[in-house]
Formats: sequence, C-alpha cells, structure tokens
Amino acid sequence: MTLPTSIHVVWFKRDLRVTDHAPLVAASSNGAVLPLYLYEPHLLQQPDVSAQHVAFINECLQSLQADLSTLGLSLLTRVGEAVNVLAELKRHHGSLTLWSHEETGNGATYERDKRVAAWCRSNSVTWHELPNAGVVRRLKSRDVWSRVWDDRMRPAPLAAPQTAAAASAVIESHGIVAVERLALNGVDKPKRQRGGRAQALADLQSFFNERGQHYRVQMSSPLVAADACSRISTHLAYGTLSIREAVHAVHQQRSRLLAMSKEERGSGWLESLKSFEGRLHWHCHFIQKLESSPSIEFVNMHRAYRGLREDNNNPTLQAAWCAGETGLPMIDACMRMLAATGWINFRMRAMLVSFSSYHLWQHWRQPALHLAREFLDYEPGIHYPQVQMQSGTTGINTVRIYNPIKQARDHDPDGTFVRRWIPALQRVPADFIFEPWRLTDNLQQQYGCVIGRDYPAPVVDVEVAAQRARDAIWSFRQGAAFRKEAQEIFIAHGSRSPNRERRKPGKPKGAAASAKAQPVQGDLF
Repeated sequence: MTLPTSIHVVWFKRDLRVTDHAPLVAASSNGAVLPLYLYEPHLLQQPDVSAQHVAFINECLQSLQADLSTLGLSLLTRVGEAVNVLAELKRHHGSLTLWSHEETGNGATYERDKRVAAWCRSNSVTWHELPNAGVVRRLKSRDVWSRVWDDRMRPAPLAAPQTAAAASAVIESHGIVAVERLALNGVDKPKRQRGGRAQALADLQSFFNERGQHYRVQMSSPLVAADACSRISTHLAYGTLSIREAVHAVHQQRSRLLAMSKEERGSGWLESLKSFEGRLHWHCHFIQKLESSPSIEFVNMHRAYRGLREDNNNPTLQAAWCAGETGLPMIDACMRMLAATGWINFRMRAMLVSFSSYHLWQHWRQPALHLAREFLDYEPGIHYPQVQMQSGTTGINTVRIYNPIKQARDHDPDGTFVRRWIPALQRVPADFIFEPWRLTDNLQQQYGCVIGRDYPAPVVDVEVAAQRARDAIWSFRQGAAFRKEAQEIFIAHGSRSPNRERRKPGKPKGAAASAKAQPVQGDLF
C-alpha cells in the first residue's frame, strides 16, 4: 500500500505563465509540485464573464501546459469549486501546501478566496499567497504605494525553475474544457486577440520594433490605435506576461534606443516609450483602488452620489447603446467594433462610458457589466474605478463629458472609421457623416441612408442631455461635507506622484484630485 505524500499545489489563476512566477519558484524548491487550474462554475456564471474570456484562457492554458512540460510538470485542470477540489486532493494525498499569487478580482473571487482561507485554517493547510505585481494587500497608507511599486519592479523578473519534482496527480484531469461545454454568457469573437505566452511576447516585441513609434500621438484615434497600442493589456489581465517583465522590457528598449543616434532611432520613440511606461504604473495604481476598497465594484465611491442614477435603468436606451444603435455614429461604430473584436482604444472607452452615464443618464453598474463581457482585457481592478471615474461618481476626478460628435471630428475627420463599422453611412459625405439626421429628406434618399429606416435617429439631443447632466452632477459637488469626503477618498486612493500631477504629494487640487483624463480599463496600453 502506497502511503499518502505531501504535495505543493500551485494554484494558477490570472497568472498563466512559468516565468516571473514566485509561487511556482517557491513551491519547486520545497517539494513535489502539482500545478492546478480550476474552471469554477460559480465564477463562470458571474455576469462579468463571457465565452471570449474563457476561449482566450484556454489558449493560454495550452501554452502553459507546454511550458510546464519542459519543467517535468503536468497541469491538472478540473471543473469544480475550489474548496471541493482542494478537499479531494487532500483526501488522496493526506497533506498539501497551497501556493498562489494574491488576486484582486471581482467580488465573487474575493468571497471564494475567503472560503478557501477558511477551509485551509480548518484543515491545517498552509496557503502561501505571494504578492502579485505592484498591488499591496492591507496597504496602510497610499503615501508609500509608489515607493513599494518601485521596489517590487526593480528586481529582475524571476526565471522559471529549471526543473521541478512532479507530484503524481491521483485524480483525473479534465483537460482543456471547450467553451461549448460550459455555461457562459455570449459567444467567442473570431476577430479577438489570441492568447498564450508566445503571442504575448510577440505582441510586446512588435510594439517595440515597429508599431509603437508614434504611440503617444496615435493611441487616441480608433483609426490607428489597434496597431499603435501595444495590445498587451489582455496578456497582463490573464498573466501570460507580468507587469515586471513589461517594465524591464521598457528599460531595455530605452537603453537600446539611447545607444542609437537620433537619425537611427527616428522621432517619437522616446516620447512614446515614456507614455507607455507611465501606463504600466497606472495599471497597478487603479487595481490598488479595488484591492483597498472592494465595494467600488458595486456602489458609488462618494456617498453623496448614492441614489443619483441607481433607479435610472432605461432598457430601451441600454439596448440601443449595447447594440450600437444610438443614432450617434461614433458611439455606434465603437460599440460595433468592440462587439466584433473585444477591443477599442482608451479614449473611445472613456467616451462610451461618459455617453451612457451623462447623455443617457444610466447608472453605471449594468453598462459596466456589459463592457466587462465585451472587453477581452477585462481587469476588475481597473474596470470599476475607471467606470466610476468616467461616470463622475468618485468625487475626486474632473467631470468629463465627452461630446461624441466632437470626438468623431477630432479622431476620425474623414469618417473612415465610422464607415468601416456602419455600412448604412458608406455614401454619406464627411460634412454629414457624424450628424446624418441633418441631411434633407432628398439627400437621405440620394445617399441611401434614410433616418429611421437605414440608420436610427439619435436617441438624445447631445447638447441638451450634456447640459442637463452637467447641472445635475455639479449640484452635488457643493459644500463642506462633499469636500471633506472627497479629501478622505483622495487620501485613500489618489495618486501621490508629484511628477505626474505637478503638485506636492498629498495635496489634492481642490475636490478633484487626480489627473484630468486618465485612461479607461485595462487597455491602458
């Protein structure tokens, strides 16, 4: 009879790589290792999860399996709740130690982790949760956060273990589970980005080698941003690439560029690299907000705004916005691109949230869930603080109401992007492309775009709706009580970087204490 043996279970979550993976390195030096990935039914049924997310994860798992095999390890995958699978492993092995990265996910993963921690305590199982990137668990003061981030980014990324002792998997692996076999929202997007470690490295290198030269000036335009942006946000969200790897890659790239003459490197590279590096910092900065205040996923950050729009969920307006049928061409083109590809650039994301929150006057929670399902690079810790920021409910950020007509003229002056995604507007001339309802009836017939038949009439008057929203929002931002709570929110969550904000650390600029136009969502890159 074979006696049970103690094993070291490395629980992979949103860290699907073997390089710069501290739990894997630590477990490998302590005994026999069993890598584990779970398809957790309760999490997969959450309203922020979609089929495209799991399809991308599956591609990452295939890559992870191959990389683990080079270390002599096999990935155990199971469909089941975490506590149940861990209990099953403990029954078979008698003793186990659990290793993972700390996770800042949605409310469901937070509650799951609390259940796992309770089970570990009750069953004498040690769970080592190691820091992930620059997010600090139980952070006592935001004043020290940037220094901690710098300290964590400074060491070189950890190499993968050269070899590891493999623990025998005494329970069956379920393999890579097809999305069709899981109860998921939506369907996969054929035009989405591909997953896996090799793809992550390829995307980063192509950005450094050619695509990123004019990143700083091109990242705002939906016409060119898909190429000009690094596109590593999804790889960071699922951990095929670590933040520290990206930071060190920036430093290496800068050194290479500085070794060249100005003529050799060309214009734009150093400025774009600086902007990109700043967004790597912002990535962790925003996730830290949700880590410190998980309620941000569910309720307005500033209590003065609670009840502001909670009852304003108009199903008709919501459906038009989701489908790209609002009658505002730039809004609709962006929503249609997002539906097809799972990605849109940061400025357009900000505009979409702003339009839903201000012009349509919808509470942000349901639109945020829709965008979470649509964004392939959905990162909860970035998503919810950013959605609240663009909805005007943080109390510390400038109220920014994007005019979708002006944004179209600024970033798609000839209407090329709009025509690409809205066939009904193909023949409409540039003078009318962003306001096709201004065409006379005869011109609508001539250009094959009859409003109300070929393309919807606008669901709101942009100017009137914006003014109404502006008056409502600013009516709440008055008085000492509002400013006092805004100050408290800034102390808990505001940036402390004087170089970025050009002010003394800890001194908010009035009630609005953060940058005017910080990007939305995980596609900061």
